[in-house]
Amino acid sequence: MSTTRQEPVPAWMVQAAEPEGVLGDPSHYDGENPPSAGPEAVPLRELIDDRLLDALLERSRDEAGGLRLTGEGSMLGELVKAVLERALGAELTAHLGYERRDRVGYNTGNSRNGTIGKKVQTGIGPVPIEVPRDRNGSFEPLLVPKRAGRISGGLDDMIISLYAHGMSVRDILHHLEQVYGTQLSHETVSRITDAVLEEVRAWQSRPLDPVYAVVFPGAIMVKVRDNHVVQNKPAYLAIGIDADGEKHVLGIWLAKTPLDTATAGEGARFWGSVMTDLRNRGVRDILIACCDGLAGFEDAICAAFPATIVQRCVVHLVRNALRPVARRDAAAVAAQLRTIYTAPGEDAALDALAAFSASELGRKYPQAARVWEDSREAFTPFLAFSPPVRKLLYTTNSIESLNYQLRKVTKARGHFPGDDAVVRLLWLAIINIEDKRSRERAARRNETGKRSDQPGRLIEGQRVMGWREALNELDLAYPGRIR
Repeated sequence: MSTTRQEPVPAWMVQAAEPEGVLGDPSHYDGENPPSAGPEAVPLRELIDDRLLDALLERSRDEAGGLRLTGEGSMLGELVKAVLERALGAELTAHLGYERRDRVGYNTGNSRNGTIGKKVQTGIGPVPIEVPRDRNGSFEPLLVPKRAGRISGGLDDMIISLYAHGMSVRDILHHLEQVYGTQLSHETVSRITDAVLEEVRAWQSRPLDPVYAVVFPGAIMVKVRDNHVVQNKPAYLAIGIDADGEKHVLGIWLAKTPLDTATAGEGARFWGSVMTDLRNRGVRDILIACCDGLAGFEDAICAAFPATIVQRCVVHLVRNALRPVARRDAAAVAAQLRTIYTAPGEDAALDALAAFSASELGRKYPQAARVWEDSREAFTPFLAFSPPVRKLLYTTNSIESLNYQLRKVTKARGHFPGDDAVVRLLWLAIINIEDKRSRERAARRNETGKRSDQPGRLIEGQRVMGWREALNELDLAYPGRIR
Protein backbone atom coordinates (compact mmCIF):
# COMPACT_ATOMS: atom_id res chain seq x y z
CA MET A 1 0.00 0.00 0.00
CA SER A 2 1.44 3.37 -0.96
CA THR A 3 2.27 5.93 1.65
CA THR A 4 1.16 9.55 1.78
CA ARG A 5 2.51 12.56 3.56
CA GLN A 6 0.78 15.51 5.19
CA GLU A 7 0.95 18.83 3.39
CA PRO A 8 3.46 21.29 4.87
CA VAL A 9 2.09 23.79 7.37
CA PRO A 10 2.10 27.42 6.13
CA ALA A 11 4.89 29.50 7.58
CA TRP A 12 2.52 32.06 9.10
CA MET A 13 0.90 29.29 11.17
CA VAL A 14 4.27 28.22 12.50
CA GLN A 15 5.19 31.79 13.34
CA ALA A 16 2.02 32.11 15.41
CA ALA A 17 3.53 29.82 18.04
CA GLU A 18 6.81 31.71 18.29
CA PRO A 19 8.07 34.53 20.52
CA GLU A 20 5.03 36.80 20.06
CA GLY A 21 2.36 36.78 22.74
CA VAL A 22 1.88 34.35 25.59
CA LEU A 23 4.47 31.86 24.39
CA GLY A 24 7.28 34.37 24.06
CA ASP A 25 9.31 32.68 26.78
CA PRO A 26 11.03 29.65 25.17
CA SER A 27 10.89 27.83 28.49
CA HIS A 28 7.12 27.57 28.12
CA TYR A 29 7.18 25.67 24.86
CA ASP A 30 10.00 23.67 23.29
CA GLY A 31 8.48 23.20 19.83
CA GLU A 32 7.73 19.52 20.44
CA ASN A 33 5.69 19.24 23.63
CA PRO A 34 2.83 21.62 24.50
CA PRO A 35 2.55 23.25 27.94
CA SER A 36 1.34 20.94 30.68
CA ALA A 37 -2.41 21.09 31.30
CA GLY A 38 -2.40 21.97 34.98
CA PRO A 39 -4.81 24.10 37.00
CA GLU A 40 -2.92 27.25 35.95
CA ALA A 41 -2.55 26.30 32.26
CA VAL A 42 -2.82 29.04 29.67
CA PRO A 43 -6.37 29.24 28.19
CA LEU A 44 -6.57 27.46 24.87
CA ARG A 45 -7.91 30.55 23.11
CA GLU A 46 -4.72 32.44 23.94
CA LEU A 47 -2.63 29.70 22.32
CA ILE A 48 -4.40 29.93 18.96
CA ASP A 49 -3.51 32.66 16.51
CA ASP A 50 -6.43 34.69 15.08
CA ARG A 51 -5.26 34.00 11.52
CA LEU A 52 -5.47 30.24 12.17
CA LEU A 53 -9.04 30.61 13.43
CA ASP A 54 -9.95 32.74 10.42
CA ALA A 55 -8.57 30.10 8.08
CA LEU A 56 -10.49 27.33 9.82
CA LEU A 57 -13.69 29.37 9.73
CA GLU A 58 -13.29 30.09 6.04
CA ARG A 59 -12.71 26.44 5.20
CA SER A 60 -15.73 25.37 7.28
CA ARG A 61 -18.34 27.47 5.48
CA ASP A 62 -20.86 25.71 3.30
CA GLU A 63 -22.31 26.98 0.01
CA ALA A 64 -24.92 29.06 1.87
CA GLY A 65 -22.26 30.75 3.97
CA GLY A 66 -23.13 28.92 7.19
CA LEU A 67 -20.65 27.18 9.45
CA ARG A 68 -20.21 23.43 9.21
CA LEU A 69 -18.82 22.58 12.64
CA THR A 70 -19.14 18.78 12.48
CA GLY A 71 -18.65 16.17 9.80
CA GLU A 72 -15.83 15.51 7.36
CA GLY A 73 -13.86 18.61 6.39
CA SER A 74 -15.45 20.78 9.09
CA MET A 75 -13.62 23.09 11.46
CA LEU A 76 -13.81 20.70 14.41
CA GLY A 77 -12.85 17.86 12.10
CA GLU A 78 -9.69 19.72 11.07
CA LEU A 79 -8.79 20.33 14.71
CA VAL A 80 -9.40 16.71 15.67
CA LYS A 81 -7.28 15.62 12.70
CA ALA A 82 -4.41 17.86 13.81
CA VAL A 83 -4.60 16.68 17.43
CA LEU A 84 -4.77 13.00 16.50
CA GLU A 85 -1.86 13.21 14.08
CA ARG A 86 0.21 15.13 16.64
CA ALA A 87 -0.53 12.51 19.30
CA LEU A 88 0.24 9.62 16.94
CA GLY A 89 3.55 11.25 16.07
CA ALA A 90 4.38 11.45 19.77
CA GLU A 91 3.48 7.76 20.20
CA LEU A 92 5.86 6.78 17.38
CA THR A 93 8.63 8.92 18.89
CA ALA A 94 8.17 7.14 22.22
CA HIS A 95 8.20 3.76 20.43
CA LEU A 96 11.42 4.50 18.51
CA GLY A 97 13.13 6.24 21.40
CA TYR A 98 14.38 9.29 19.49
CA GLU A 99 13.02 12.46 17.89
CA ARG A 100 12.60 13.02 14.16
CA ARG A 101 15.97 13.65 12.41
CA ASP A 102 17.84 13.00 15.66
CA ARG A 103 21.33 11.51 15.08
CA VAL A 104 20.70 9.17 18.03
CA GLY A 105 18.45 7.16 15.75
CA TYR A 106 21.14 6.33 13.22
CA ASN A 107 21.82 2.59 12.86
CA THR A 108 19.24 1.67 15.49
CA GLY A 109 17.61 -0.87 13.16
CA ASN A 110 14.26 0.93 12.95
CA SER A 111 13.13 4.29 11.67
CA ARG A 112 10.13 6.26 10.47
CA ASN A 113 8.55 5.05 7.25
CA GLY A 114 6.07 7.71 6.13
CA THR A 115 2.35 7.64 6.83
CA ILE A 116 -0.73 5.78 5.70
CA GLY A 117 -4.14 7.35 5.17
CA LYS A 118 -7.07 6.22 7.29
CA LYS A 119 -10.57 7.48 8.05
CA VAL A 120 -11.83 7.10 11.61
CA GLN A 121 -15.28 7.72 13.07
CA THR A 122 -15.39 10.19 15.94
CA GLY A 123 -18.01 11.98 18.00
CA ILE A 124 -18.08 14.83 15.45
CA GLY A 125 -18.18 12.64 12.34
CA PRO A 126 -15.64 10.90 10.09
CA VAL A 127 -12.10 12.34 10.17
CA PRO A 128 -9.36 11.38 7.64
CA ILE A 129 -5.96 11.13 9.31
CA GLU A 130 -2.40 10.18 8.42
CA VAL A 131 -1.07 7.42 10.70
CA PRO A 132 2.75 7.27 10.96
CA ARG A 133 4.54 3.97 10.38
CA ASP A 134 7.89 2.48 11.28
CA ARG A 135 10.10 0.47 8.95
CA ASN A 136 9.94 -2.75 11.01
CA GLY A 137 6.15 -2.66 11.35
CA SER A 138 6.37 -3.04 15.14
CA PHE A 139 4.57 0.23 15.97
CA GLU A 140 1.13 -0.39 17.48
CA PRO A 141 -0.71 2.92 18.01
CA LEU A 142 -2.75 3.10 21.21
CA LEU A 143 -4.86 6.13 20.35
CA VAL A 144 -5.99 4.73 16.99
CA PRO A 145 -5.27 0.98 17.08
CA LYS A 146 -4.66 -0.93 13.88
CA ARG A 147 -7.85 -2.10 12.15
CA ALA A 148 -9.92 0.18 14.44
CA GLY A 149 -12.41 2.27 12.52
CA ARG A 150 -13.43 4.61 15.32
CA ILE A 151 -12.03 6.57 18.23
CA SER A 152 -13.44 5.05 21.41
CA GLY A 153 -14.56 7.37 24.16
CA GLY A 154 -16.65 10.20 22.77
CA LEU A 155 -18.41 8.17 20.07
CA ASP A 156 -18.88 5.14 22.31
CA ASP A 157 -20.27 7.32 25.10
CA MET A 158 -22.66 8.95 22.65
CA ILE A 159 -23.94 5.59 21.41
CA ILE A 160 -24.43 4.29 24.96
CA SER A 161 -26.24 7.51 25.93
CA LEU A 162 -28.59 7.23 22.94
CA TYR A 163 -29.23 3.59 23.83
CA ALA A 164 -29.97 4.52 27.46
CA HIS A 165 -32.62 6.97 26.22
CA GLY A 166 -34.47 4.09 24.60
CA MET A 167 -33.27 4.33 21.00
CA SER A 168 -32.92 1.06 19.12
CA VAL A 169 -29.74 0.14 17.24
CA ARG A 170 -31.44 1.03 13.95
CA ASP A 171 -32.45 4.45 15.32
CA ILE A 172 -28.91 5.09 16.58
CA LEU A 173 -27.43 4.28 13.16
CA HIS A 174 -29.88 6.65 11.48
CA HIS A 175 -29.18 9.43 14.00
CA LEU A 176 -25.39 9.20 13.63
CA GLU A 177 -25.56 9.25 9.83
CA GLN A 178 -28.16 12.03 9.67
CA VAL A 179 -26.51 14.40 12.16
CA TYR A 180 -22.79 13.59 11.95
CA GLY A 181 -22.42 11.75 8.66
CA THR A 182 -20.98 8.80 10.60
CA GLN A 183 -21.67 5.36 9.15
CA LEU A 184 -21.33 2.37 11.45
CA SER A 185 -22.47 -1.21 11.08
CA HIS A 186 -25.23 -2.79 13.14
CA GLU A 187 -22.65 -5.15 14.61
CA THR A 188 -20.39 -2.28 15.71
CA VAL A 189 -23.16 -0.52 17.65
CA SER A 190 -24.28 -3.81 19.19
CA ARG A 191 -20.69 -4.55 20.21
CA ILE A 192 -20.39 -1.13 21.89
CA THR A 193 -23.59 -1.62 23.89
CA ASP A 194 -22.70 -5.24 24.68
CA ALA A 195 -19.48 -4.02 26.29
CA VAL A 196 -21.62 -2.66 29.14
CA LEU A 197 -22.82 -6.18 30.02
CA GLU A 198 -19.70 -7.06 32.00
CA GLU A 199 -20.22 -4.01 34.20
CA VAL A 200 -23.91 -4.84 34.57
CA ARG A 201 -23.18 -8.44 35.58
CA ALA A 202 -20.65 -7.24 38.16
CA TRP A 203 -23.28 -4.87 39.56
CA GLN A 204 -25.92 -7.61 39.60
CA SER A 205 -23.68 -9.94 41.60
CA ARG A 206 -22.13 -7.37 43.96
CA PRO A 207 -22.27 -8.08 47.73
CA LEU A 208 -25.15 -6.44 49.61
CA ASP A 209 -25.47 -5.19 53.18
CA PRO A 210 -26.51 -7.76 55.80
CA VAL A 211 -29.54 -5.73 56.97
CA TYR A 212 -32.06 -3.58 55.11
CA ALA A 213 -34.62 -1.55 57.02
CA VAL A 214 -37.15 -1.40 54.18
CA VAL A 215 -37.33 -3.06 50.76
CA PHE A 216 -39.66 -1.88 47.98
CA PRO A 217 -40.19 -4.43 45.17
CA GLY A 218 -41.84 -3.44 41.89
CA ALA A 219 -42.19 -4.49 38.27
CA ILE A 220 -42.61 -3.13 34.76
CA MET A 221 -43.81 -5.09 31.74
CA VAL A 222 -41.53 -5.48 28.72
CA LYS A 223 -41.76 -7.41 25.47
CA VAL A 224 -38.99 -10.02 25.25
CA ARG A 225 -38.22 -12.79 22.79
CA ASP A 226 -38.14 -15.96 24.85
CA ASN A 227 -38.32 -19.54 23.52
CA HIS A 228 -38.54 -18.02 20.01
CA VAL A 229 -41.76 -16.19 20.93
CA VAL A 230 -42.20 -12.48 21.74
CA GLN A 231 -44.21 -12.13 24.94
CA ASN A 232 -44.90 -9.75 27.79
CA LYS A 233 -42.67 -10.41 30.77
CA PRO A 234 -42.38 -8.59 34.09
CA ALA A 235 -38.99 -7.11 34.88
CA TYR A 236 -38.75 -6.91 38.65
CA LEU A 237 -36.68 -4.35 40.53
CA ALA A 238 -36.18 -3.78 44.24
CA ILE A 239 -35.03 -0.71 46.14
CA GLY A 240 -33.60 -1.24 49.62
CA ILE A 241 -32.92 1.24 52.42
CA ASP A 242 -29.83 0.19 54.35
CA ALA A 243 -28.92 0.90 57.98
CA ASP A 244 -27.33 4.22 56.97
CA GLY A 245 -30.58 5.42 55.40
CA GLU A 246 -29.39 5.17 51.79
CA LYS A 247 -31.60 3.81 49.00
CA HIS A 248 -30.06 1.42 46.51
CA VAL A 249 -31.40 -0.57 43.58
CA LEU A 250 -30.67 -4.10 44.78
CA GLY A 251 -31.10 -5.82 41.44
CA ILE A 252 -33.10 -6.45 38.27
CA TRP A 253 -34.67 -9.87 37.72
CA LEU A 254 -36.61 -11.45 34.87
CA ALA A 255 -38.39 -14.78 35.19
CA LYS A 256 -37.44 -17.50 32.77
CA THR A 257 -40.22 -19.04 30.69
CA PRO A 258 -40.48 -22.84 31.00
CA LEU A 259 -40.52 -24.63 27.66
CA ASP A 260 -43.94 -26.19 28.30
CA THR A 261 -45.69 -22.91 29.17
CA ALA A 262 -46.52 -19.74 27.28
CA THR A 263 -45.92 -17.18 30.03
CA ALA A 264 -42.97 -16.23 32.17
CA GLY A 265 -42.85 -17.94 35.55
CA GLU A 266 -44.15 -15.81 38.43
CA GLY A 267 -45.50 -16.35 41.91
CA ALA A 268 -43.82 -17.76 45.00
CA ARG A 269 -41.38 -19.92 43.03
CA PHE A 270 -39.93 -16.94 41.15
CA TRP A 271 -39.79 -14.74 44.23
CA GLY A 272 -38.14 -17.60 46.07
CA SER A 273 -35.29 -17.47 43.53
CA VAL A 274 -35.01 -13.70 44.06
CA MET A 275 -34.80 -14.16 47.84
CA THR A 276 -32.15 -16.84 47.35
CA ASP A 277 -30.15 -14.40 45.23
CA LEU A 278 -30.38 -11.75 47.96
CA ARG A 279 -29.27 -14.23 50.64
CA ASN A 280 -26.38 -15.45 48.48
CA ARG A 281 -25.22 -11.86 48.14
CA GLY A 282 -25.09 -11.32 51.90
CA VAL A 283 -28.56 -10.16 53.02
CA ARG A 284 -29.42 -11.70 56.40
CA ASP A 285 -32.40 -9.64 57.54
CA ILE A 286 -35.10 -7.33 56.19
CA LEU A 287 -37.24 -5.46 58.71
CA ILE A 288 -40.15 -4.36 56.51
CA ALA A 289 -41.10 -5.12 52.91
CA CYS A 290 -43.55 -2.66 51.36
CA CYS A 291 -45.29 -3.98 48.25
CA ASP A 292 -48.48 -3.62 46.22
CA GLY A 293 -49.74 -7.20 46.51
CA LEU A 294 -47.33 -8.97 44.12
CA ALA A 295 -48.38 -12.58 43.66
CA GLY A 296 -46.31 -14.97 45.77
CA PHE A 297 -44.05 -12.25 47.19
CA GLU A 298 -45.30 -12.44 50.79
CA ASP A 299 -44.90 -16.22 51.01
CA ALA A 300 -41.41 -16.12 49.49
CA ILE A 301 -40.01 -13.35 51.66
CA CYS A 302 -41.47 -14.80 54.85
CA ALA A 303 -39.90 -18.16 54.00
CA ALA A 304 -36.47 -16.59 53.39
CA PHE A 305 -36.67 -13.97 56.15
CA PRO A 306 -39.19 -15.19 58.77
CA ALA A 307 -39.00 -12.04 60.91
CA THR A 308 -39.85 -9.68 58.02
CA ILE A 309 -43.10 -7.68 58.25
CA VAL A 310 -44.97 -7.24 54.95
CA GLN A 311 -46.60 -3.81 54.61
CA ARG A 312 -49.22 -3.34 51.90
CA CYS A 313 -48.88 -0.08 49.97
CA VAL A 314 -51.63 2.24 51.20
CA VAL A 315 -51.72 4.21 47.94
CA HIS A 316 -52.48 1.02 46.00
CA LEU A 317 -55.20 0.10 48.51
CA VAL A 318 -56.82 3.50 48.01
CA ARG A 319 -56.68 3.08 44.22
CA ASN A 320 -58.19 -0.40 44.40
CA ALA A 321 -60.92 0.80 46.76
CA LEU A 322 -61.84 3.71 44.46
CA ARG A 323 -61.95 1.57 41.32
CA PRO A 324 -65.68 0.64 41.65
CA VAL A 325 -66.68 4.11 42.95
CA ALA A 326 -68.52 6.52 40.65
CA ARG A 327 -66.64 9.69 39.80
CA ARG A 328 -69.17 11.91 41.55
CA ASP A 329 -68.59 10.04 44.84
CA ALA A 330 -64.84 9.49 44.54
CA ALA A 331 -63.81 12.58 46.51
CA ALA A 332 -66.19 11.83 49.38
CA VAL A 333 -65.13 8.16 49.58
CA ALA A 334 -61.44 9.14 49.47
CA ALA A 335 -61.99 11.55 52.36
CA GLN A 336 -63.53 8.79 54.48
CA LEU A 337 -60.79 6.35 53.57
CA ARG A 338 -58.23 8.90 54.70
CA THR A 339 -59.53 8.57 58.27
CA ILE A 340 -58.52 4.89 58.16
CA TYR A 341 -54.85 5.19 57.20
CA THR A 342 -54.23 8.41 59.16
CA ALA A 343 -55.67 6.98 62.40
CA PRO A 344 -53.44 7.33 65.49
CA GLY A 345 -53.27 3.54 65.97
CA GLU A 346 -54.45 0.15 64.75
CA ASP A 347 -57.59 0.08 66.93
CA ALA A 348 -58.60 3.56 65.77
CA ALA A 349 -58.01 2.52 62.14
CA LEU A 350 -60.27 -0.53 62.54
CA ASP A 351 -62.95 1.65 64.15
CA ALA A 352 -62.71 4.08 61.21
CA LEU A 353 -63.04 1.14 58.78
CA ALA A 354 -66.11 -0.12 60.60
CA ALA A 355 -67.59 3.39 60.53
CA PHE A 356 -67.02 3.64 56.78
CA SER A 357 -68.58 0.21 56.17
CA ALA A 358 -71.69 1.29 58.11
CA SER A 359 -71.94 4.68 56.37
CA GLU A 360 -74.17 5.44 53.41
CA LEU A 361 -71.22 5.43 51.00
CA GLY A 362 -69.88 2.21 52.55
CA ARG A 363 -73.20 0.46 52.00
CA LYS A 364 -73.38 1.88 48.47
CA TYR A 365 -69.87 0.65 47.60
CA PRO A 366 -69.25 -2.47 49.72
CA GLN A 367 -66.37 -3.48 47.44
CA ALA A 368 -64.40 -0.43 48.60
CA ALA A 369 -64.70 -1.48 52.24
CA ARG A 370 -63.94 -5.11 51.37
CA VAL A 371 -60.55 -4.10 49.89
CA TRP A 372 -59.45 -2.81 53.30
CA GLU A 373 -61.02 -5.66 55.23
CA ASP A 374 -59.21 -8.28 53.12
CA SER A 375 -55.89 -6.44 53.63
CA ARG A 376 -56.43 -5.70 57.29
CA GLU A 377 -53.28 -7.38 58.59
CA ALA A 378 -51.14 -6.12 55.70
CA PHE A 379 -51.78 -2.38 55.98
CA THR A 380 -51.82 -1.91 59.77
CA PRO A 381 -48.08 -2.43 60.67
CA PHE A 382 -47.08 1.13 59.76
CA LEU A 383 -49.69 2.54 62.17
CA ALA A 384 -47.40 1.64 65.09
CA PHE A 385 -44.99 4.41 64.08
CA SER A 386 -44.95 8.20 64.13
CA PRO A 387 -45.63 10.30 60.97
CA PRO A 388 -41.94 10.47 59.85
CA VAL A 389 -41.70 6.67 59.70
CA ARG A 390 -45.22 6.31 58.28
CA LYS A 391 -44.23 8.60 55.44
CA LEU A 392 -41.38 6.21 54.68
CA LEU A 393 -43.48 3.03 54.84
CA TYR A 394 -47.00 3.68 53.67
CA THR A 395 -46.31 3.89 49.92
CA THR A 396 -44.12 2.31 47.26
CA ASN A 397 -43.57 5.68 45.55
CA SER A 398 -39.80 5.15 45.79
CA ILE A 399 -40.02 2.35 43.25
CA GLU A 400 -43.10 3.60 41.39
CA SER A 401 -41.52 6.93 40.46
CA LEU A 402 -38.48 5.09 39.09
CA ASN A 403 -40.65 2.62 37.18
CA TYR A 404 -42.58 5.51 35.62
CA GLN A 405 -39.37 6.90 34.15
CA LEU A 406 -38.24 3.45 33.00
CA ARG A 407 -41.51 2.84 31.16
CA LYS A 408 -40.87 5.94 29.06
CA VAL A 409 -37.60 4.36 27.94
CA THR A 410 -38.87 0.83 27.29
CA LYS A 411 -42.11 1.75 25.51
CA ALA A 412 -40.14 3.10 22.54
CA ARG A 413 -38.76 -0.40 21.89
CA GLY A 414 -40.74 -2.95 19.93
CA HIS A 415 -39.26 -5.89 21.79
CA PHE A 416 -35.99 -7.06 23.28
CA PRO A 417 -33.97 -9.96 21.84
CA GLY A 418 -33.36 -11.46 25.28
CA ASP A 419 -33.28 -10.94 29.04
CA ASP A 420 -29.73 -9.54 28.99
CA ALA A 421 -30.83 -6.73 26.68
CA VAL A 422 -33.60 -5.79 29.12
CA VAL A 423 -31.30 -5.72 32.15
CA ARG A 424 -28.66 -3.75 30.24
CA LEU A 425 -31.12 -1.07 29.10
CA LEU A 426 -32.79 -0.75 32.51
CA TRP A 427 -29.42 -0.39 34.23
CA LEU A 428 -28.26 2.28 31.78
CA ALA A 429 -31.63 4.04 32.04
CA ILE A 430 -31.45 4.13 35.86
CA ILE A 431 -28.02 5.77 35.71
CA ASN A 432 -29.25 8.21 33.07
CA ILE A 433 -32.38 9.11 35.07
CA GLU A 434 -30.43 9.68 38.26
CA ASP A 435 -27.81 11.75 36.45
CA LYS A 436 -30.61 13.98 35.17
CA ARG A 437 -32.07 14.34 38.66
CA SER A 438 -28.62 15.16 40.02
CA ARG A 439 -28.16 17.93 37.45
CA GLU A 440 -31.60 19.33 38.29
CA ARG A 441 -30.73 19.41 42.00
CA ALA A 442 -27.42 21.12 41.24
CA ALA A 443 -29.22 23.73 39.12
CA ARG A 444 -31.70 24.45 41.91
CA ARG A 445 -28.83 24.69 44.39
CA ASN A 446 -27.10 27.25 42.17
CA GLU A 447 -30.30 29.27 41.86
CA THR A 448 -31.36 29.21 45.51
CA GLY A 449 -28.00 28.84 47.22
CA LYS A 450 -29.43 26.04 49.38
CA ARG A 451 -27.37 22.89 49.75
CA SER A 452 -29.11 19.60 48.94
CA ASP A 453 -28.39 16.54 51.07
CA GLN A 454 -29.44 14.22 48.24
CA PRO A 455 -26.55 12.38 46.54
CA GLY A 456 -26.66 11.78 42.83
CA ARG A 457 -27.77 8.28 41.99
CA LEU A 458 -29.71 5.30 43.28
CA ILE A 459 -27.04 3.03 41.86
CA GLU A 460 -24.55 4.60 44.26
CA GLY A 461 -26.97 5.38 47.07
CA GLN A 462 -29.48 8.14 47.77
CA ARG A 463 -30.10 9.35 51.30
CA VAL A 464 -33.58 9.13 52.80
CA MET A 465 -34.98 12.35 54.21
CA GLY A 466 -35.63 12.26 57.99
CA TRP A 467 -33.70 9.05 58.46
CA ARG A 468 -32.39 9.82 61.95
CA GLU A 469 -35.89 9.98 63.42
CA ALA A 470 -36.91 6.86 61.55
CA LEU A 471 -33.81 4.95 62.67
CA ASN A 472 -34.50 5.64 66.34
CA GLU A 473 -38.06 4.34 66.09
CA LEU A 474 -37.10 1.29 64.05
CA ASP A 475 -34.38 0.43 66.56
CA LEU A 476 -36.91 0.60 69.39
CA ALA A 477 -39.47 -1.47 67.48
CA TYR A 478 -36.90 -4.08 66.32
CA PRO A 479 -34.19 -4.07 69.04
CA GLY A 480 -30.81 -5.38 67.97
CA ARG A 481 -31.79 -6.06 64.35
CA ILE A 482 -30.70 -2.86 62.61
CA ARG A 483 -27.11 -1.69 62.96
